Amino acid sequence: MPSSVTALGQARSSGPGMAPSACCCSPAALQRRLPILAWLPSYSLQWLKMDFVAGLSVGLTAIPQALAYAEVAGLPPQYGLYSAFMGCFVYFFLGTSRDVTLGPTAIMSLLVSFYTFHEPAYAVLLAFLSGCIQLAMGVLRLGFLLDFISYPVIKGFTSAAAVTIGFGQIKNLLGLQNIPRPFFLQVYHTFLRIAETRVGDAVLGLVCMLLLLVLKLMRDHVPPVHPEMPPGVRLSRGLVWAATTARNALVVSFAALVAYSFEVTGYQPFILTGETAEGLPPVRIPPFSVTTANGTISFTEMVQDMGAGLAVVPLMGLLESIAVAKAFASQNNYRIDANQELLAIGLTNMLGSLVSSYPVTGSFGRTAVNAQSGVCTPAGGLVTGVLVLLSLDYLTSLFYYIPKSALAAVIIMAVAPLFDTKIFRTLWRVKRLDLLPLCVTFLLCFWEVQYGILAGALVSLLMLLHSAARPETKVSEGPVLVLQPASGLSFPAMEALREEILSRALEGAWAGVKVPVLRVLLSADLKGFQYFSTLEEAEKHLRQEPGTQPYNIREDSILDQKVALLKA
Repeated sequence: MPSSVTALGQARSSGPGMAPSACCCSPAALQRRLPILAWLPSYSLQWLKMDFVAGLSVGLTAIPQALAYAEVAGLPPQYGLYSAFMGCFVYFFLGTSRDVTLGPTAIMSLLVSFYTFHEPAYAVLLAFLSGCIQLAMGVLRLGFLLDFISYPVIKGFTSAAAVTIGFGQIKNLLGLQNIPRPFFLQVYHTFLRIAETRVGDAVLGLVCMLLLLVLKLMRDHVPPVHPEMPPGVRLSRGLVWAATTARNALVVSFAALVAYSFEVTGYQPFILTGETAEGLPPVRIPPFSVTTANGTISFTEMVQDMGAGLAVVPLMGLLESIAVAKAFASQNNYRIDANQELLAIGLTNMLGSLVSSYPVTGSFGRTAVNAQSGVCTPAGGLVTGVLVLLSLDYLTSLFYYIPKSALAAVIIMAVAPLFDTKIFRTLWRVKRLDLLPLCVTFLLCFWEVQYGILAGALVSLLMLLHSAARPETKVSEGPVLVLQPASGLSFPAMEALREEILSRALEGAWAGVKVPVLRVLLSADLKGFQYFSTLEEAEKHLRQEPGTQPYNIREDSILDQKVALLKA
């Protein structure tokens, strides 16, 4: 809605550009830290209706996705739901985008699986520590550091993640069990045991994928509802819109109903999700140690075990969330405050760890549903959060019958758009050298995520340093030699510029040089140095006229040139 955009935009316009001398308790500073104060005073009944519909739509998408992403993270299904509601409430107060929804995503779930060894205690502690790092970056206004991770590196990582996550669900789609999680072993064992495919799971999984695809295509091609339409047309299009928007919930419910029907008959052809812990999560501090059969793992040992995950997880969480926020802010013509977004996601992860959440970030898919549903303010997230809490309190017993193949279909259809084939063609046309960090990141991420991101960022940095040290120089030749560097000069570029000037100067013809100066130039043994006794001879040589050969140090010794000089 235009008015909501204006209200939110006014709050953000006083953010990064606010004068340093402004009081920290001034209304502008308070609105910057609590963006809710910018739009809440003008909140209307019309906004409430739109936010309620949008929040309901996102909630119906978030619940089945949360269950599915918990499988990607290697955690019990309830942990996906534990992670899906805190961001809704925190972002209501601190968010600067009306569209963004925070919660579990495919990429963050993959990283959690990689760095927490499928242990809930590690996942919850990682959420707390990631939140601390993100919150500190927001307080110190370090959002600009994210700009040093180049677009090709991000695309390489997300494309590799899409392949890893998607292929990781093939085993559930086909009903294969005891498949190892490391990617290359997973590929090997999946093909090795393809003959063990369970027909029931495979058929149901493929049917669910087909239904999700058809509903998505319908959603993309159904014209929007307008008030001037006849009531019957409005109703029919509204029902189609509702069904296609909540397609994940519809398909998962359909699959659960089919599984329950077989359960009643005493025959179950599907692998089911199974028991899900009932009720709301207890509020408690994150686990700073873990007791196992072999003893107690201390906080220090847990941190060492997670290793590079303490850098990769918060960094990728921030990148994903801010990229989503910027994309929809640009599309819907409003601004966001990147540093305020860091505060929002950092506090979400910190508080989320108190209710057993694993690290979360902005979800592109659910944010798109939010925007397409006509959300007006972050208040839509309240409806989503309440819906998730209600499902935890009342619906967990029904989750038992959800087939894993149906959740696999939801995940595969959700991550498929992350593999961006267009980026390869775009970079080939625009700047082929940028394909190097993209491909390095993409390939190495199959080995180790942190190595892929680090190697891609390093290649991008080397390319950046090379362009700074060897800037492209435009040369204009004429009576005056003009060298114009394409970028600003920094100290690594000075040597290259000096060499360029010398080489260009030596390519010219020297004439009428006085003997002391000429003696110095000849002694320096300068490659390509050529001179003439008179200016007329030099001009004839440049015009390629016969009979005007220069004295060249490459052909004559210093002594011979001195003799030639005296004769001249």
